[in-house]
Amino acid sequence: MTVERAGVRTGLDQSSFYRIERALNRPQRRTVLALLDLYGVTDEGRRETLLSWLKDSGQQGWFQVYEPFLPEQYQTFIGFEYEAESLQNYESLFIPGLLQTEEYARAVIRGVLHGISEEDLRPRVEVRMQRQSVLRRPSPMQLHAIVDEAALHRVVGGPAVMRAQLDHLVRAAATPQVRLQVVPFGAGAHPGMPGSFVVMNFTDPFDAPLVYVDSMAGDLFLEAAEDVRRFTATFDQIAAGALSPAQTKKMVQEAAKDRSKPAHLFTRSEWEAFVGGVKDGEFDL
Repeated sequence: MTVERAGVRTGLDQSSFYRIERALNRPQRRTVLALLDLYGVTDEGRRETLLSWLKDSGQQGWFQVYEPFLPEQYQTFIGFEYEAESLQNYESLFIPGLLQTEEYARAVIRGVLHGISEEDLRPRVEVRMQRQSVLRRPSPMQLHAIVDEAALHRVVGGPAVMRAQLDHLVRAAATPQVRLQVVPFGAGAHPGMPGSFVVMNFTDPFDAPLVYVDSMAGDLFLEAAEDVRRFTATFDQIAAGALSPAQTKKMVQEAAKDRSKPAHLFTRSEWEAFVGGVKDGEFDL
């Protein structure tokens, strides 16, 4: 049975099959049951043996606890991310997940997953924080992150949370494993406008580079060499039009200062003067 056919029958993508078959990923119980049914494993003893192995098996210890709370494709992405030697991440509206503070992550997840309960929110935030360990290990992953300037000015979680996030971004960019660039508004239209993506590269020569795209239509893994080349070239084009790391640091620091300024509240007289100006045609709205 081809991977493509098995994928259609189970809803798994090729990346998920690759990781399961090479023992790089611990599948969920429902995935094993679906595969046993698909492959015609009907002997109850055999099925129970395989399910017992699943129960006793281990993947990164911290991650197993959170499996029930996360979509399987997202789990696959985390597994790839954990093994990656380097990451190229472009984000158009968010601060990259590996560089988020806990409070920013909490506000982002709550905003994106409207109506999420605190019970479901907590493990998702914890997972995002745990993922950042790849930047702190003895041989840290090398992260090249590019964000659109819009991500710096969208006030996620309120001014205080955003200020702390921007300060954290400056500190993270000062470490040797992180290269940060911002695409300024002045750059105009650029190749990253269609959306965010991640290009992952691995140490093992048998592990080809991989592209991950997260959208409202679902998570997408692209493994074809042509796709990887296209996204890598797009990332390079975005980087070429972005500010240098030094210029980026300055812009992020300025954005952080802006978050510290108290918002101006109109007095009654100022508001009445403004409204009067609109009525008189003094202000063109």
